[in-house]
Amino acid sequence: MSKRLKKIVCLGGGNAMPKAVLSELKKHPVKISAICAMLDSGGSAGRLRKDYKIVSPGDIRRAFVALADTSPIVENLFNYRFETGELKGHNFANLLITALELSSRDYEEALEEVKKLLKVKHEVLPATLDNSQLYAELENGKIISGETNIDIPKHDKRLKIKRIFLKPKAEAYSKTKKAIRNADLIVIGPGDLYSSLAQIFLINGISKSIRNSKAKKVYICNAMTKLGETNKFSVTDFVNEIEKFLEGPLDYVIFNTKKPSLRKIKECKKEHPELSSFVKFDKELLENEKYIGRELLSDSKCVHDPKKLNRILLKLCKL
Repeated sequence: MSKRLKKIVCLGGGNAMPKAVLSELKKHPVKISAICAMLDSGGSAGRLRKDYKIVSPGDIRRAFVALADTSPIVENLFNYRFETGELKGHNFANLLITALELSSRDYEEALEEVKKLLKVKHEVLPATLDNSQLYAELENGKIISGETNIDIPKHDKRLKIKRIFLKPKAEAYSKTKKAIRNADLIVIGPGDLYSSLAQIFLINGISKSIRNSKAKKVYICNAMTKLGETNKFSVTDFVNEIEKFLEGPLDYVIFNTKKPSLRKIKECKKEHPELSSFVKFDKELLENEKYIGRELLSDSKCVHDPKKLNRILLKLCKL
Protein backbone atom coordinates (compact mmCIF):
# COMPACT_ATOMS: atom_id res chain seq x y z
CA MET A 1 0.00 0.00 0.00
CA SER A 2 1.47 3.37 -1.06
CA LYS A 3 2.09 5.99 1.60
CA ARG A 4 -0.27 8.98 1.54
CA LEU A 5 1.42 12.15 0.31
CA LYS A 6 1.45 15.05 2.75
CA LYS A 7 -0.82 17.90 1.68
CA ILE A 8 0.84 21.31 1.81
CA VAL A 9 -1.13 24.52 1.25
CA CYS A 10 0.96 27.57 0.29
CA LEU A 11 -0.60 31.03 0.53
CA GLY A 12 0.86 34.12 -1.06
CA GLY A 13 1.20 36.55 -3.91
CA GLY A 14 3.90 38.29 -5.91
CA ASN A 15 7.18 36.56 -6.80
CA ALA A 16 8.46 35.62 -3.33
CA MET A 17 6.32 32.60 -2.45
CA PRO A 18 6.44 30.95 -5.93
CA LYS A 19 10.22 31.35 -6.23
CA ALA A 20 11.20 30.61 -2.63
CA VAL A 21 8.72 27.81 -1.88
CA LEU A 22 6.87 26.33 -4.88
CA SER A 23 9.81 26.04 -7.30
CA GLU A 24 11.71 23.75 -4.91
CA LEU A 25 8.83 22.05 -3.05
CA LYS A 26 7.46 20.56 -6.30
CA LYS A 27 10.61 18.37 -6.54
CA HIS A 28 9.55 16.41 -3.45
CA PRO A 29 6.85 13.74 -2.93
CA VAL A 30 4.16 16.04 -1.53
CA LYS A 31 0.81 17.32 -2.77
CA ILE A 32 0.77 21.13 -3.14
CA SER A 33 -2.17 23.52 -3.25
CA ALA A 34 -1.01 27.05 -4.10
CA ILE A 35 -3.58 29.63 -3.01
CA CYS A 36 -3.08 32.90 -4.85
CA ALA A 37 -3.84 36.55 -4.21
CA MET A 38 -6.37 37.74 -6.81
CA LEU A 39 -6.81 41.47 -6.23
CA ASP A 40 -3.68 43.02 -7.77
CA SER A 41 -4.49 46.31 -9.46
CA GLY A 42 -1.22 47.31 -11.17
CA GLY A 43 0.67 46.38 -14.32
CA SER A 44 -0.66 44.02 -16.97
CA ALA A 45 -2.94 42.15 -14.54
CA GLY A 46 -4.42 45.41 -13.24
CA ARG A 47 -5.18 46.65 -16.76
CA LEU A 48 -6.94 43.39 -17.60
CA ARG A 49 -8.96 43.55 -14.36
CA LYS A 50 -10.11 47.06 -15.20
CA ASP A 51 -10.91 46.34 -18.85
CA TYR A 52 -12.73 43.03 -18.38
CA LYS A 53 -14.02 43.18 -14.76
CA ILE A 54 -12.16 40.00 -13.79
CA VAL A 55 -9.93 38.92 -10.90
CA SER A 56 -6.19 39.31 -11.40
CA PRO A 57 -4.42 36.61 -13.47
CA GLY A 58 -0.94 37.72 -12.30
CA ASP A 59 -0.31 35.63 -9.19
CA ILE A 60 -2.12 32.59 -10.60
CA ARG A 61 0.28 32.78 -13.56
CA ARG A 62 3.34 33.01 -11.27
CA ALA A 63 2.24 29.94 -9.30
CA PHE A 64 1.61 27.93 -12.47
CA VAL A 65 5.05 28.80 -13.89
CA ALA A 66 6.78 27.91 -10.59
CA LEU A 67 5.03 24.51 -10.55
CA ALA A 68 5.45 23.81 -14.27
CA ASP A 69 7.02 20.58 -15.51
CA THR A 70 7.62 21.57 -19.11
CA SER A 71 10.34 22.92 -21.40
CA PRO A 72 12.16 26.22 -20.73
CA ILE A 73 10.71 27.49 -24.03
CA VAL A 74 7.13 27.15 -22.76
CA GLU A 75 8.07 28.68 -19.39
CA ASN A 76 9.72 31.62 -21.18
CA LEU A 77 6.57 32.00 -23.28
CA PHE A 78 4.41 32.22 -20.15
CA ASN A 79 6.76 34.87 -18.75
CA TYR A 80 6.98 36.83 -22.01
CA ARG A 81 6.10 40.53 -21.79
CA PHE A 82 5.34 42.60 -24.89
CA GLU A 83 7.68 45.58 -25.25
CA THR A 84 6.05 47.58 -28.07
CA GLY A 85 2.71 48.24 -29.73
CA GLU A 86 -0.79 48.17 -28.25
CA LEU A 87 0.11 45.16 -26.07
CA LYS A 88 3.14 46.90 -24.54
CA GLY A 89 3.53 45.89 -20.88
CA HIS A 90 1.16 42.94 -21.11
CA ASN A 91 2.31 39.46 -20.11
CA PHE A 92 1.41 36.67 -22.56
CA ALA A 93 0.14 34.29 -19.86
CA ASN A 94 -2.05 37.02 -18.31
CA LEU A 95 -3.67 37.49 -21.74
CA LEU A 96 -4.07 33.73 -22.19
CA ILE A 97 -5.71 33.19 -18.78
CA THR A 98 -8.01 36.16 -19.38
CA ALA A 99 -8.99 34.89 -22.84
CA LEU A 100 -9.62 31.36 -21.51
CA GLU A 101 -11.81 32.74 -18.75
CA LEU A 102 -13.80 35.03 -21.06
CA SER A 103 -14.24 32.40 -23.79
CA SER A 104 -15.30 29.58 -21.46
CA ARG A 105 -17.07 31.68 -18.80
CA ASP A 106 -15.84 29.01 -16.42
CA TYR A 107 -12.77 29.91 -14.37
CA GLU A 108 -12.14 26.36 -13.21
CA GLU A 109 -12.14 25.13 -16.81
CA ALA A 110 -9.70 27.88 -17.77
CA LEU A 111 -7.30 26.86 -14.97
CA GLU A 112 -7.48 23.21 -16.03
CA GLU A 113 -6.38 24.16 -19.54
CA VAL A 114 -3.38 26.12 -18.19
CA LYS A 115 -2.55 23.17 -15.93
CA LYS A 116 -2.45 20.85 -18.98
CA LEU A 117 -0.34 23.25 -21.03
CA LEU A 118 2.30 23.51 -18.29
CA LYS A 119 2.02 19.88 -17.13
CA VAL A 120 1.39 20.98 -13.56
CA LYS A 121 0.80 18.05 -11.18
CA HIS A 122 -0.40 20.19 -8.27
CA GLU A 123 -3.35 22.49 -7.51
CA VAL A 124 -3.33 26.21 -8.23
CA LEU A 125 -6.35 27.90 -6.67
CA PRO A 126 -7.70 31.45 -6.48
CA ALA A 127 -8.33 32.85 -3.01
CA THR A 128 -11.54 34.37 -4.38
CA LEU A 129 -13.33 34.98 -7.67
CA ASP A 130 -15.06 38.12 -6.39
CA ASN A 131 -13.95 41.38 -7.99
CA SER A 132 -13.11 43.29 -4.82
CA GLN A 133 -10.62 46.08 -4.12
CA LEU A 134 -7.95 46.42 -1.42
CA TYR A 135 -7.82 49.63 0.67
CA ALA A 136 -5.45 50.92 3.34
CA GLU A 137 -6.02 53.61 5.95
CA LEU A 138 -2.83 55.46 6.89
CA GLU A 139 -2.01 56.78 10.35
CA ASN A 140 -3.00 60.30 9.20
CA GLY A 141 -6.48 59.05 8.24
CA LYS A 142 -5.91 59.09 4.47
CA ILE A 143 -7.45 56.16 2.54
CA ILE A 144 -5.35 54.52 -0.20
CA SER A 145 -7.30 52.66 -2.90
CA GLY A 146 -5.96 49.66 -4.80
CA GLU A 147 -3.25 47.06 -4.21
CA THR A 148 -0.73 48.75 -6.51
CA ASN A 149 -0.96 52.08 -4.61
CA ILE A 150 -0.19 50.22 -1.37
CA ASP A 151 2.55 48.15 -3.03
CA ILE A 152 4.17 51.15 -4.77
CA PRO A 153 3.10 54.12 -2.65
CA LYS A 154 2.73 57.57 -4.15
CA HIS A 155 2.09 58.99 -0.67
CA ASP A 156 4.67 59.65 2.07
CA LYS A 157 6.34 56.24 2.55
CA ARG A 158 7.12 57.05 6.19
CA LEU A 159 3.44 56.91 7.15
CA LYS A 160 2.34 53.66 8.83
CA ILE A 161 -0.64 51.63 7.70
CA LYS A 162 -3.31 51.81 10.41
CA ARG A 163 -5.73 49.26 8.94
CA ILE A 164 -6.47 47.43 5.71
CA PHE A 165 -9.82 46.30 4.27
CA LEU A 166 -11.66 45.01 1.22
CA LYS A 167 -14.56 46.72 -0.54
CA PRO A 168 -16.90 45.19 -1.49
CA LYS A 169 -16.55 42.08 0.66
CA ALA A 170 -15.22 38.95 -1.04
CA GLU A 171 -16.02 35.29 -0.41
CA ALA A 172 -13.43 32.50 -0.46
CA TYR A 173 -13.40 30.10 -3.40
CA SER A 174 -15.00 26.83 -2.23
CA LYS A 175 -12.13 24.55 -3.36
CA THR A 176 -9.67 26.83 -1.58
CA LYS A 177 -11.48 26.42 1.74
CA LYS A 178 -11.56 22.64 1.20
CA ALA A 179 -7.80 22.51 0.47
CA ILE A 180 -7.09 24.45 3.68
CA ARG A 181 -9.35 22.17 5.77
CA ASN A 182 -7.64 19.03 4.44
CA ALA A 183 -4.03 20.27 4.67
CA ASP A 184 -1.28 18.75 6.80
CA LEU A 185 0.83 21.92 6.63
CA ILE A 186 -0.21 25.50 5.83
CA VAL A 187 2.65 27.74 4.68
CA ILE A 188 2.09 31.51 4.71
CA GLY A 189 4.49 33.68 2.71
CA PRO A 190 7.05 34.97 2.21
CA GLY A 191 5.47 38.03 0.63
CA ASP A 192 4.42 41.64 1.13
CA LEU A 193 2.47 41.82 4.38
CA TYR A 194 -0.31 44.17 3.37
CA SER A 195 -0.42 44.20 -0.43
CA SER A 196 -0.12 40.40 -0.89
CA LEU A 197 -0.92 38.42 2.27
CA ALA A 198 -3.55 40.66 3.91
CA GLN A 199 -5.76 40.61 0.83
CA ILE A 200 -6.02 36.81 1.18
CA PHE A 201 -6.76 36.84 4.94
CA LEU A 202 -9.46 39.52 4.53
CA ILE A 203 -11.53 37.29 2.24
CA ASN A 204 -14.50 35.81 4.11
CA GLY A 205 -13.84 32.19 5.01
CA ILE A 206 -10.05 32.08 4.61
CA SER A 207 -8.88 32.89 8.15
CA LYS A 208 -11.68 30.82 9.67
CA SER A 209 -10.71 27.81 7.51
CA ILE A 210 -7.06 28.19 8.59
CA ARG A 211 -8.03 28.40 12.27
CA ASN A 212 -10.29 25.33 11.98
CA SER A 213 -7.76 23.27 10.04
CA LYS A 214 -5.80 20.63 11.96
CA ALA A 215 -2.74 21.49 9.86
CA LYS A 216 0.38 23.02 11.34
CA LYS A 217 0.39 26.75 10.53
CA VAL A 218 3.79 28.10 9.47
CA TYR A 219 4.71 31.67 8.61
CA ILE A 220 7.87 32.49 6.64
CA CYS A 221 8.89 35.98 7.71
CA ASN A 222 10.30 38.38 5.14
CA ALA A 223 14.05 38.97 5.24
CA MET A 224 13.80 42.70 4.40
CA THR A 225 11.39 45.46 5.42
CA LYS A 226 9.56 47.46 2.77
CA LEU A 227 9.08 51.22 2.51
CA GLY A 228 5.46 52.26 2.93
CA GLU A 229 4.38 48.87 4.33
CA THR A 230 6.66 47.49 7.02
CA ASN A 231 9.10 50.30 7.88
CA LYS A 232 11.32 49.24 10.81
CA PHE A 233 9.31 46.04 11.40
CA SER A 234 10.94 43.28 13.45
CA VAL A 235 10.13 39.56 13.21
CA THR A 236 7.79 40.03 16.19
CA ASP A 237 5.96 42.89 14.43
CA PHE A 238 5.35 40.72 11.35
CA VAL A 239 4.10 37.82 13.46
CA ASN A 240 1.76 40.03 15.51
CA GLU A 241 0.13 41.32 12.32
CA ILE A 242 -0.26 37.83 10.79
CA GLU A 243 -1.82 36.45 13.98
CA LYS A 244 -4.13 39.47 14.13
CA PHE A 245 -5.39 38.69 10.61
CA LEU A 246 -5.75 34.99 11.47
CA GLU A 247 -7.41 35.76 14.82
CA GLY A 248 -5.39 32.86 16.17
CA PRO A 249 -1.84 31.62 16.80
CA LEU A 250 0.74 30.28 14.39
CA ASP A 251 2.47 26.99 15.23
CA TYR A 252 5.85 27.96 13.76
CA VAL A 253 7.64 31.04 12.43
CA ILE A 254 10.64 30.66 10.12
CA PHE A 255 12.96 33.66 9.95
CA ASN A 256 16.40 34.62 8.69
CA THR A 257 19.13 35.29 11.26
CA LYS A 258 22.01 36.46 9.08
CA LYS A 259 22.25 40.14 8.21
CA PRO A 260 23.23 40.63 4.55
CA SER A 261 26.43 42.51 3.80
CA LEU A 262 26.15 46.21 2.94
CA ARG A 263 27.25 45.38 -0.61
CA LYS A 264 24.48 42.81 -0.97
CA ILE A 265 21.87 45.23 0.45
CA LYS A 266 23.04 47.97 -1.92
CA GLU A 267 22.77 45.63 -4.94
CA CYS A 268 19.36 44.47 -3.73
CA LYS A 269 18.08 48.05 -3.46
CA LYS A 270 19.22 48.78 -7.03
CA GLU A 271 16.90 46.03 -8.26
CA HIS A 272 14.18 46.62 -5.64
CA PRO A 273 14.33 50.24 -4.37
CA GLU A 274 11.21 49.64 -2.25
CA LEU A 275 13.18 47.38 0.13
CA SER A 276 14.47 49.13 3.22
CA SER A 277 16.45 47.17 5.81
CA PHE A 278 17.21 43.78 7.36
CA VAL A 279 14.34 42.45 9.50
CA LYS A 280 15.69 42.42 13.07
CA PHE A 281 14.78 39.94 15.78
CA ASP A 282 15.05 39.59 19.55
CA LYS A 283 17.65 37.02 20.62
CA GLU A 284 15.03 35.49 22.96
CA LEU A 285 13.18 34.14 19.92
CA LEU A 286 16.01 31.65 19.34
CA GLU A 287 15.12 29.96 22.64
CA ASN A 288 11.43 29.64 21.73
CA GLU A 289 10.38 26.38 20.01
CA LYS A 290 7.77 28.24 17.95
CA TYR A 291 10.50 30.27 16.22
CA ILE A 292 12.91 28.65 13.76
CA GLY A 293 15.79 31.05 13.12
CA ARG A 294 18.33 30.04 10.46
CA GLU A 295 20.71 31.57 7.91
CA LEU A 296 18.26 31.47 5.01
CA LEU A 297 19.48 33.93 2.38
CA SER A 298 20.89 32.93 -0.98
CA ASP A 299 24.60 33.51 -1.55
CA SER A 300 24.07 36.27 -4.10
CA LYS A 301 20.86 38.11 -3.14
CA CYS A 302 18.76 39.34 -0.19
CA VAL A 303 16.15 36.66 -0.87
CA HIS A 304 15.40 33.28 0.67
CA ASP A 305 17.34 30.30 -0.63
CA PRO A 306 14.64 27.79 -1.76
CA LYS A 307 16.67 24.72 -0.76
CA LYS A 308 17.37 26.00 2.78
CA LEU A 309 13.75 27.00 3.25
CA ASN A 310 12.23 23.79 1.96
CA ARG A 311 14.47 21.59 4.11
CA ILE A 312 12.77 23.17 7.13
CA LEU A 313 9.27 22.84 5.64
CA LEU A 314 9.76 19.16 4.82
CA LYS A 315 11.00 18.48 8.39
CA LEU A 316 7.89 20.18 9.80
CA CYS A 317 5.77 17.98 7.53
CA LYS A 318 7.20 14.88 9.23
CA LEU A 319 6.69 16.08 12.82
